[in-house]
Amino acid sequence: GCCTFDEPLSSCGYSQSDDDDLNWDQVNAPMKPSLGQGMPSGSFMLVNTSGRFAGQKAHLLMPHLKENDTHCIDFHYYVSSKSGASPGTLNVYVKVNDGPVGNPVWNTSITATWSRAELAISTFWPNFYQVIFEVVTSGHSGYVAIDEVKVLGHPCTKTPHFLRLQSVEVNAGQFATFQCTANGGTDSSDRLWLQGIYVRDAPLKDIKVFNARRFVALFSVVNATKRDAGNYRCMIRTEGGVGVSNYAELIVKEPPVPIAPPQLSSVGATYLWIQLNANSINGDGPIIQREVEYRTSSGSWYDIQPVDSTSYKIGHLDPDTEYEISVLLTRPGEGGTGSPGPALKTRTKCADPMRGPRRLEVVEIKSRQITICWEPFGYNVTRCHRYNLTVHYRYQAGGQEQVREEVSWDTESSHPQHTITNLSPYTNVSIKLVLMNPEGRKESQELVVQTDEDVPSAVPLESIQGSTFEEKIFLQWREPAQTYGVITLYEV
Repeated sequence: GCCTFDEPLSSCGYSQSDDDDLNWDQVNAPMKPSLGQGMPSGSFMLVNTSGRFAGQKAHLLMPHLKENDTHCIDFHYYVSSKSGASPGTLNVYVKVNDGPVGNPVWNTSITATWSRAELAISTFWPNFYQVIFEVVTSGHSGYVAIDEVKVLGHPCTKTPHFLRLQSVEVNAGQFATFQCTANGGTDSSDRLWLQGIYVRDAPLKDIKVFNARRFVALFSVVNATKRDAGNYRCMIRTEGGVGVSNYAELIVKEPPVPIAPPQLSSVGATYLWIQLNANSINGDGPIIQREVEYRTSSGSWYDIQPVDSTSYKIGHLDPDTEYEISVLLTRPGEGGTGSPGPALKTRTKCADPMRGPRRLEVVEIKSRQITICWEPFGYNVTRCHRYNLTVHYRYQAGGQEQVREEVSWDTESSHPQHTITNLSPYTNVSIKLVLMNPEGRKESQELVVQTDEDVPSAVPLESIQGSTFEEKIFLQWREPAQTYGVITLYEV
């Protein structure tokens, strides 16, 4: 890789690119006095920017190199013009393993005199690399030259050498931290950054100096996404040159999310058996933890439980309540838990009512109707949102027992009551409330009430019989068919 350009270019293993706009010239200044003022002296490689449009490029390729041992590339460069305006930019690229060229590792636009720079490249065997010198014209006339390219068998003197950079794996949304360790010193005038190929560069986060010959620079790719995945390398630009590390890969994994909702196996009043159904996922594995998240469809209550099998029984649930159940999957690393998968919406069964209605009492008694009331109750008693409350009553009429039931609609009131009508006066009525839902029934205590007395029916005319005497008339008759109470007086 060493070359003083006194001999033909090919003897040094250098070559011109076929994909640029113009070539470098190998010249000996004393032999070409016609190049004019501003021309450097000696033998070197030169790009004359006179007559060139802005943005035209010339590439000079060094031979492939392998870092069998620490070494330093040292070269001289010259960028100048008579007008003082920059004739163009001299860029240096380090292409690894014939991969992408990437971004420049070093550049300059004006020097006026011969200057020196060094490249501390750490790619590590068996990787190989190639240094590319590029000139990008500015549209101004002038000269850009390089000379005395040397590959020295010792570390660079003004630029640190990086130790091997390790690849980093993170989950999407996390901070990816690269630790760049270097042999050599650094000061505040040095520029440190993390350079990526086709991805954003990362600024310096922190630097720790252990001694004059060792420091560690930390870089973070914040909120990493799949678009940030790729190859990165450590860079340091010093007054004397540039240090370049090997490429390390940033691997960004997507936390896993189930594609399908869990499946329902069986349903009870206070439990749900589910199959996780989480074999198909979006995102990356391996799966190290499974959790079931369940919540009520209405309200904000929810819970998460770890699961160690493909099926799970969710217990201690409320009867007749709709739940949304999702599966969460976790892969290794911080932030490895994915979003909840699609939700299964299902409802628990009703449970047997907790008890029957309490405190059944009489509000009002009349001859033909009775009004009753009871203690109000809610879901904690019914244990179901679908239920009926019926009033069951029985009494004797015409020598036969009559049994009736009516639905009470007054169940949501804070003072519920019900009126039984069309009863017979002066009759004992047995009353109870029955609370029913699809899973069972519970009864209240029975209440026995007698209706009030009422006006009796008429005395049957055909039953009236009489006998006459000198001083009196004797009458007799049957009781009315409906006495509706105790008859205490007849009037004639």
